[in-house]
Amino acid sequence: MEIYHVLNRGVDKRIIFEDKQDYFRFIHDLYEFNDQERVETTFRDFRDYGADGKIAKINRGARKLLVDILAFCLMPNHYHLMLSPRIENGISIFMQKLNMGYAKYFNQKNKRVGVLFQGPYKKIPVTNETHFLHLPFYIHFNPLDLSFPEWRENKISNPEGALNFLKPYRWSSHLDYLGIKNFPSILNMKHLKEILGNEQDYQKLIENYIKDIQIDKEVTLE
Repeated sequence: MEIYHVLNRGVDKRIIFEDKQDYFRFIHDLYEFNDQERVETTFRDFRDYGADGKIAKINRGARKLLVDILAFCLMPNHYHLMLSPRIENGISIFMQKLNMGYAKYFNQKNKRVGVLFQGPYKKIPVTNETHFLHLPFYIHFNPLDLSFPEWRENKISNPEGALNFLKPYRWSSHLDYLGIKNFPSILNMKHLKEILGNEQDYQKLIENYIKDIQIDKEVTLE
């Protein structure tokens, strides 16, 4: 099974998720563009998307997935995805559709032109078990940058506060692995659950892991 850490951020480190609607739209795109068939979405169709806090689904038959999304996290100016391809070049096809589709929406919404993302997305292969075990925690802990930036230096003085900060953060797969249904329709959690265990096991793992964080430089955005 091939697994990759895929990430990108806004050009000049600009904000790419300006409000709740933007976050919901990108999450919707994670679901909608994960299809081998051509998908058409427009700004008009989704301008009120996310107002009720729910993911809208279009009934157009069963999807033929391009990738399995194992984990994800959206931050104000970047995103992290943990992906496994379902077909040859599945990640490349999916990411082209995802980035182009979201950029089109964002530019139309904000009446802007030009590129939105810094450049080609980074695609880092997960080549060993240590990296595989580390990556979901790294992705899920990214929101700590917003309130506990010292986590990257393993200097968190209030682990309980850091964990409590993560719990209401909706824009990642962390809650789904805790057993709190957030955006389960976009995820394939089977592969990670075989390693991380059930919801209670995952809770214990993150409590222990946050006390001994090791950051892999290859997965940071420079």
